[in-house]
Amino acid sequence: MENPMQHNQSKLFINNMMESAIRIGLLFILVVWTFDIIKPFVIPVLWGAIIAVALMPMTQKLERALKGRRGLAATILAFAGITLLIAPFWIVTSSIFEGISHSIEVLQSGEVDIPGPTQKIADIPLVGGQLYEVWALFATNLEKAVMHFLPQIKSAVTASAAMLGSSLGTLVMFIISLAIAGGFMAHAEKSAAAVKTVAVKVAGSHGEEWASLTAATIRSVLLGVVGVAFIQSILIGSALFTFSIPAAGLFTFIIFILGIAQLPPLIVVLPLIFYVFSTHDSTPATIFTVWVLVAGVSDSVLKPMLMGRGVDVPMPVILIGAIGGMLTAGIIGLFLGAVVLAIWYELFMTWLKTEEQQNAKVEQGAEDSLPSVPVED
Repeated sequence: MENPMQHNQSKLFINNMMESAIRIGLLFILVVWTFDIIKPFVIPVLWGAIIAVALMPMTQKLERALKGRRGLAATILAFAGITLLIAPFWIVTSSIFEGISHSIEVLQSGEVDIPGPTQKIADIPLVGGQLYEVWALFATNLEKAVMHFLPQIKSAVTASAAMLGSSLGTLVMFIISLAIAGGFMAHAEKSAAAVKTVAVKVAGSHGEEWASLTAATIRSVLLGVVGVAFIQSILIGSALFTFSIPAAGLFTFIIFILGIAQLPPLIVVLPLIFYVFSTHDSTPATIFTVWVLVAGVSDSVLKPMLMGRGVDVPMPVILIGAIGGMLTAGIIGLFLGAVVLAIWYELFMTWLKTEEQQNAKVEQGAEDSLPSVPVED
């Protein structure tokens, strides 16, 4: 039979367990509720932090030029970034809108004159014959061609409209992120101190070191991924403008996005090579081909040069983290994946060093415990 003391202890245990369960449940509800409230701001704040870390060296240089006016330097960079975002988007959107308006006017007037394909198109391996037939159908009987490819045309228009809407949403998000980045840069010391305090609280003595590693990794990815994509797009874009390729600006922007997404620019370049060979003489077409192909594979040389600079983590680790993070979480995963993998690499190396130090101490202790043998004369 249970004695009164055991009964009281059992009752007290149940009461404490119920009280703890209620507190944990209320705390869980509060955390979930708080996350739902701040969820729309998580991605802009993360991007703002990434942009602030990437632009901090430039902010410090501009601050010195403005005689220590940090807030003005951060504001100028934020507005410059917003302008660089809006201007290309406006140019591309205006170009698309003008092209659609012109196409509608031409279709309404009935004066549609599509030049027929040349024999060079038919001579293209694998796809030449089919491409020649489709092009010839549009050139000779536009109405029949439109009716034949109407489902594909509707799908393409729908996808383009969805892409335009998504691009507009992304543009607004980045504008907000740049504004947040301006705030981070204006109060860089306080922000860095807060991050290091939290890092030390979470990770212990290595927290401050890993906070610095995070900043260095973000700059490395910016140089090795975004920087290489920008250089590639400039190299290929200069060829497109030199040879007067239609919509050269739009193709250059697409190549830049593909470079950030770690996709080969040859996806865009190869069809353009076929177009140039069909519309230009052999010599200029060959020059264009060599130009864009060399620019297309230049990332294999540029990435080892730019990625991993200022970071003790090997370049393949950062590159794998960037690509894997992008496949998991989109563009922002480029930075988050590289940071996470870099920290895990540092954790692994710290563990190896700890093991080596412990083994060295054991060996030293074993040597010290050996009895000394007197040396005879």
